[in-house]
Amino acid sequence: MDNIDTKEKIKQLLTEKAVVKQQIYDNTLEVFNLIKEVLKEIEIDYNSQLKGVDKRVRLVYTDRGKYEAELKVASDLLIFSMHSNVFEFDRDHNIWKLSYVKDNVLNSYCGIINIYNFLADSFKYNRLEDLGYLIGRIFINREFHYFVEGKRQMGFLYNNFGTALIDKQSLRRIIETAITYALEFDLLVPPYDVVKIASVVQLNTKIENAKLQTGKRLGFRFNSDDVLEENN
Repeated sequence: MDNIDTKEKIKQLLTEKAVVKQQIYDNTLEVFNLIKEVLKEIEIDYNSQLKGVDKRVRLVYTDRGKYEAELKVASDLLIFSMHSNVFEFDRDHNIWKLSYVKDNVLNSYCGIINIYNFLADSFKYNRLEDLGYLIGRIFINREFHYFVEGKRQMGFLYNNFGTALIDKQSLRRIIETAITYALEFDLLVPPYDVVKIASVVQLNTKIENAKLQTGKRLGFRFNSDDVLEENN
């Protein structure tokens, strides 16, 4: 009897949860490909409005492969990265308060697309010690419902999850918000005590490849209190 129950349990998990996870992966990949289209459109749109302006502030879109894409905006680099796996939320997450999730736990499983902000020079000069920051992440479920979690300007209402369907218009809004955040997130002079001592190796490396660690905020951490949970 126990053997039969175990087989039925495995069958149920494969035909329900496993199938849903595959569907979510397909949905997330579809959305990520849509993001690439929107990034290309944004590049063309804004560059057409920047004619006659210093070419170094132009937008440059690059497809980095199946799961990555980037948009260079002046001295900033936004990297969009899709995770190939599907995730569940921890039990303390606000998503569990929604009737949409309470009614069907399968609605809570999501794919994730992360948005990182780096300095363009970090890649140009191969500064491997430079820091980048997660400024937002998009969650997509089996029904193409979504929400965005991130730095202040990036946050969207969790309550929209279960009603808001992701499309090109919403993706453009998310991307343009990320661009605005990156451009307003300035590079600060590091504290004197952090950089007052340098080894010969560090200095030689800097001379060769400008590799002394650079980041917009030395010591910056993506804390839970930086996440917006307000109405649009």
